[in-house]
Amino acid sequence: MKETVIIAAILLLLTACSSSDEVLRVASPDGKADAVLIETNGGATTDFGYEVYVTPSKSSPSRGKRVADLYGAVRNESAYGVNLRWMSPQELRIEYLKAKIETLEKPFVEVSGNRIQILLNSGITDSIAPAGGMLYNLDKRQQTKR
Repeated sequence: MKETVIIAAILLLLTACSSSDEVLRVASPDGKADAVLIETNGGATTDFGYEVYVTPSKSSPSRGKRVADLYGAVRNESAYGVNLRWMSPQELRIEYLKAKIETLEKPFVEVSGNRIQILLNSGITDSIAPAGGMLYNLDKRQQTKR
C-alpha cells in the first residue's frame, strides 16, 4: 500500500510539471489544411519536445494526424524549436538545425482530400529565431503588443 501511494505521488508530480502548448500554426497554400506545432515541456531537467500535426483547416490538433515527434530540436545554437514550411499543398517540410531524437511517424497523410508528403529537414539554421523555447517567445511577443 505504501509503495502504491509513493508511486502515485511521483506520477502526480511528474505530470504536474509538464505542459503541452500550441506554438505555431501554418495554413497550407490552398487553405485546406494546417500544420500545427505543439511544444511539450517536462520541466527544468528536460529538453523541449515538439509534436507536429496536420489537421483540416482551423481544426484542433486532436482532429488531425500526428506526423512527427522531435525531442531537443533547435533552430540555432540558442533557439529551441522547429519551423514548418509548406512547399505546396502536397508537401510539408519540418525544418530545424538538429535534434536529439527525431521521429517521422507518417511520411504521407491524407487530409481534406490531399495526400501530403511530410519531410524532416535537419541542418537548416534559422538565424533570426530568438533564444529560448517557442512558447516563451510567443508569450513575450504577445505581452509586448499590449
